[in-house]
Amino acid sequence: MHNDHFSRHAQQVLTVTRGQDPQHGPGSDPSIARSWLRCLEDYHLDPALTIAPTVLEHGRLLESRERLQQVLHIAGNEMTSLHQQLSGAGHAVLLTDARGVILNCVTAPSERKIFERAGLWLGADWSEACEGTNGIGTCLVERQALTIHRDEHFRGRHTGLTCSASPVFDPHGELLAVLDVSSAREAVSRQSQFHTMALVNLSAKMIESCYFLRYFENHWLLRFHLQAESVGLFSEGLLAFDGEGRICALNQSALNLLGEARGRLLGLPVEMFFDCSLDELLGRASVNASASWPLRTRDGRNVFAVLRGQPRSVPSPVVQALPQVDRPRLPSICLGDAALQSDFRKALRVFERDVPLLINGETGSGKEAFAKAVHHASQRAEKSFVALNCAAIPESLIESELFGYRGGSFTGSRKEGMRGKLQQADGGTLFLDEIGDMPLALQTRLLRVLEDRLVVPIGGEPQAVNVRIISATHRNLLERVQDGSFREDLYYRLNGLEIALPPLRERSDKSQLLDFLLAQEAGDQPVLLDSAARQALLAFAWPGNVRQLRTVLRTLAALCDEGRVGFEDLPAIIRQARTQPVAVDEPTDSPLDDAERLALLNALEQQRWHMTHTAGQLGVSRNTLYRKLRKHGIAR
Repeated sequence: MHNDHFSRHAQQVLTVTRGQDPQHGPGSDPSIARSWLRCLEDYHLDPALTIAPTVLEHGRLLESRERLQQVLHIAGNEMTSLHQQLSGAGHAVLLTDARGVILNCVTAPSERKIFERAGLWLGADWSEACEGTNGIGTCLVERQALTIHRDEHFRGRHTGLTCSASPVFDPHGELLAVLDVSSAREAVSRQSQFHTMALVNLSAKMIESCYFLRYFENHWLLRFHLQAESVGLFSEGLLAFDGEGRICALNQSALNLLGEARGRLLGLPVEMFFDCSLDELLGRASVNASASWPLRTRDGRNVFAVLRGQPRSVPSPVVQALPQVDRPRLPSICLGDAALQSDFRKALRVFERDVPLLINGETGSGKEAFAKAVHHASQRAEKSFVALNCAAIPESLIESELFGYRGGSFTGSRKEGMRGKLQQADGGTLFLDEIGDMPLALQTRLLRVLEDRLVVPIGGEPQAVNVRIISATHRNLLERVQDGSFREDLYYRLNGLEIALPPLRERSDKSQLLDFLLAQEAGDQPVLLDSAARQALLAFAWPGNVRQLRTVLRTLAALCDEGRVGFEDLPAIIRQARTQPVAVDEPTDSPLDDAERLALLNALEQQRWHMTHTAGQLGVSRNTLYRKLRKHGIAR
């Protein structure tokens, strides 16, 4: 049986590498096809061969662990925490060196033998040259986070594994290690790995930051970010310099914040990039730096920073304090829906820390209104909020709309050129509506902008931008990733926090929302709803959601002569709709609803309020779970 499976898998590999690219299956992913081709042509591996893994001798393994002793110490706690976040069962968390040799493994003791049978031994060499396409080895070659799911492995003996791996870079940008989570369970779907991949990537970044801080323990270390609250978090910029003020190393976040390449910064004076002298900067140093202070870059941007080191006395402060912006209260968009209020607070907290938001919801459910509310409640409230509907602009024009162009770049262009949406949103927020409809070619360019913080207008030169991204879609982006119409790495980059907006028919505050919107549309003219009209409006299914409701209320207010709307004044589609029970804010007496609510609470407690695991236990999607929680008014 195994031989038949290995033969079929080997035939599939050969079919792909001969250029007979299938439309479906593991070989349809170009990165997998490239890796399979390397395995055949560069490493001369046989996909059907079932040889044992190459394992380092005990002495050489100890030497390898000694070389990375500090990394192993830092990574130990993070690996244990990651294993716990994944609920442990069925997962092995692995750390390898830059050659792909496994140096540490965290798994349940009862499952250790399962993973050892799969070849995941301490000291095993999982480089692509030894084991073919796999999470660890292919991550080493591609130098980016990726998932290798079952049949995507090159060797037939590894097709029972699913591996998600992320690179760990040293302060000089060199590959230091690989963090990997592997599962040998048959029920693991590729879709379920998106959550795992996000956790692995986050843990890898945490290890990178901690290693940087340890590596430059005896140097001056500047930690900075655009937001004061983000200094000290994994997304902060780290810059180490020596006693003469010359830059020794930077992490990727620092390069992104400064908008420069690593090679152009090393060895240069740090004061070339910040609007203060070296003495003024050192005067702000603290042995146990904690509270951040404002600092201005040479190109005029404001950041918050702390400097670790022995302080020096200076006659004057380093820079002027930045003005503080008062935050508005919780916006009226949330009204009385407790779950929506909770989602808004979470969205605002992560947005302030430069974490991208992805808003999912049906057409007309208020995604742009929610995004605007987050922007106006944030510290960027005084800056621009720029929206771009990726589905409403022709594919041939969306590139110039997003990135802009230099004058004379192409026939028909304006002589003075055009600033794109990204440049218009500099310092503020860019809202990308219907991001799921963005063409693939533009997805690649957008990803580069998000990583490098540089915009290249058509026919122009790179320009640094400081922009926060909020995306929205009514589509299932995971399905679009599966069918190849949406980039997997862009999905990870945009989905810092996903907010599922409820459709109007499921909102617990529908009655309040009706009154709120009617007051807005009526303006100075008070409009009253008859009981029958109100009942019909609340009972209607509203397939167009809040947008449709607002349009109907605007029409009713415009046609209202005596300040009262009766049932006969409603549109025919609402009057003719079959009467349905009205969702009210008070708890229902239905035994069925009570049973459903109790089942939800029991599952949440069992899974410690881990939404992905709870949804899996109940056999529903996360979006369905969130809708059920809103329906029953359940919040942690």
